[in-house]
Amino acid sequence: MVDALELALGHRPGFCTIVLPTEAVIPPLYESIATIRPLNPEKRPPSRIEAFFSRDRLSTEELYDDIEESIRLRASFLLTVLVSALIAGLGMRSGQTAIVIGAMVIAPFLGPSIGMAMAATIGDHGLGRRASLALVIGAVTCVAFMTLVGGIIKIDPTVPELLSRTRVSPADVVLALASGSAGVIAFSRGSASSLIGVMIAVALVPPLAAAGLLYGSGNGHLSLGALILFATNLVCINVAGILTFLFQGLAPRSWRMTAGTLLVWLALLAVLIALILPRFLP
Repeated sequence: MVDALELALGHRPGFCTIVLPTEAVIPPLYESIATIRPLNPEKRPPSRIEAFFSRDRLSTEELYDDIEESIRLRASFLLTVLVSALIAGLGMRSGQTAIVIGAMVIAPFLGPSIGMAMAATIGDHGLGRRASLALVIGAVTCVAFMTLVGGIIKIDPTVPELLSRTRVSPADVVLALASGSAGVIAFSRGSASSLIGVMIAVALVPPLAAAGLLYGSGNGHLSLGALILFATNLVCINVAGILTFLFQGLAPRSWRMTAGTLLVWLALLAVLIALILPRFLP
């Protein structure tokens, strides 16, 4: 079309073609039998039961677009990681919960986490690699930066807001599972307001910031506890995310691959529970 316009009108002085991307569709396009496109053309189309469970979520194409946007490794992504980590670290250091909540809201880790869950559900290796890479680079950047900060400023590890990020309880596991499921539901419905609540409920940046601060200040054993909390939240998001995506009718390319990935995450969750449970047994 652009070439045709150029041939027809390009000779006219002042002619200009402006191409704008479609940023939104009103009303939102939710998944249906007509919009579900099987990843494998040889597979059967979705049944009415599968379409029923997926009727309230965005189309698969829109989910891909949203996930891809959230896992791009750009300067803005890393800058947001640094800023949110610094805000969270200083908020925990001074015991100001409101500041820590602000850091949770702007933290960019929920998108890559849900991207990993979606990739595991449908068996998309490329999406899984990109989401994992974004999360790993962001997490390493966060811990390294806050380790430097912890070596410069004075840290009191007994501050409740900081100390709470070094302990994992069974309630934290249940909370992370519920929040991971809520995150997928909010993400698949395009509900930004609900996502903000999920970011606050299952925070990933504060444990990483706490780990860096504590390690930089010479409290390595407490730093390990913060990393365990981060790992617990991440594993729970993926376990709950995969199950929720399946419940919503997101069809895997291979059920064997999806089941195997889910079993790996469940095994990791069992190991983490085994590490924290003895402290709560009589």
